[in-house]
Amino acid sequence: MMNIEEKLYKYAELLVDVGINITDGKRLYIRATADALPLVRLVTKIAYERGSKEVKVSLSDDTIARLNATYRTEEELAVIHDFQVAERMYYSDEKAGFLSIISSSPELLKDVSPKKLQAMQVANGQAFKEFSSRTQSDFHSWCVAGYPSVEWARLVYPELSDDDAVNALLELILYTVRADVSNPVEAWIEHDKTLHSKVDYLNDKQFTALRYEAPGTDLTIGLPENHLWAGASSTDSNGDSFMANMPTEEVFTAPDKNRVNGYVSNTLPLSHGGNIIDDFKLTFKDGEVVEYTAEKGYEILKNIIGTDAGAKRLGEVALVPFDSPISNKGILFYNTLFDENASCHIALGSAYAFSLQGGKEMSREELDRAGLNDSITHVDFMIGSEKLNIYGVDKDGNETPVFIEGNWAF
Repeated sequence: MMNIEEKLYKYAELLVDVGINITDGKRLYIRATADALPLVRLVTKIAYERGSKEVKVSLSDDTIARLNATYRTEEELAVIHDFQVAERMYYSDEKAGFLSIISSSPELLKDVSPKKLQAMQVANGQAFKEFSSRTQSDFHSWCVAGYPSVEWARLVYPELSDDDAVNALLELILYTVRADVSNPVEAWIEHDKTLHSKVDYLNDKQFTALRYEAPGTDLTIGLPENHLWAGASSTDSNGDSFMANMPTEEVFTAPDKNRVNGYVSNTLPLSHGGNIIDDFKLTFKDGEVVEYTAEKGYEILKNIIGTDAGAKRLGEVALVPFDSPISNKGILFYNTLFDENASCHIALGSAYAFSLQGGKEMSREELDRAGLNDSITHVDFMIGSEKLNIYGVDKDGNETPVFIEGNWAF
């Protein structure tokens, strides 16, 4: 039986070999907090061993981030320096792999003014919009993964000591990414095949809409003509495969931003900008949010929806079975990367260009005409449960079960 150090090494190998897919000479750009240094160091070593010519690490610290958000003015927090954008774009031009390792507590900035948080989020969204567009069209490979911090682990395991909580969360993360099996790479190859079989079925069907029904939810989401479902591995502009999220249990596409009607309620809390939003409900008419409520985090939800015009519309629809590895653990991560892979979810904000046939080569205007949403934000929230039914609607109005009682119907 592997010890935790052996599993962590296999995790690092997965991120390099499957997540980013480092090939000879490829640069790697890592963004992480200081909490993730043990994993960052392993990834850096393995990436160089695989032939990377440079591993650039952009390291931050949660305590300093909280101090900055607390003491800097709203105007100062909205300043993004040109050199910050230029650095990111340089590595994108080089077609580096971009690895983000998430460790921060979901409540990192819970006492910071919502106006400050919105100023930061809007400024970052505007400054890095071109970079985000490249990421969302798979111009370069990219991967988002996780590693525990003490504050995050305390939230997930409040009954444990700090050290025990961190170890427990790390073991759980290693389980979700299949780093605890004898051959993790082979396990991911098989998982990739399974998800792509669902993708192939849905792409063949070309439903014109999906209809959702569950307690607190009665929603119809239109799908664009020639939409493409995706799941697990993607392909960058060099033709190299990569895994954008580790873990991942979803298949997803872009909705028609103008054809969303009805109401939907969340089933898991949403962690956003260092705050928790929960017990919320959105009502849509002709694609746009026209009404919303929230028992917790209302002001944060209001700021998300008010980010820009596109933040009022959907950019992603994702299907995840209730009977899946993460969901079956019955543990709330308070982290979207993990919780979204335990539940069907949808996202307010920008759509991925690759969700449309030929979308990667389309202009922004062409994507807009095809029904794909544009925004400087992209916020996933969870709506799945064992009571959720989803039906695919064809052009004649006929319905085919896609999910019944939270799980795949085919």
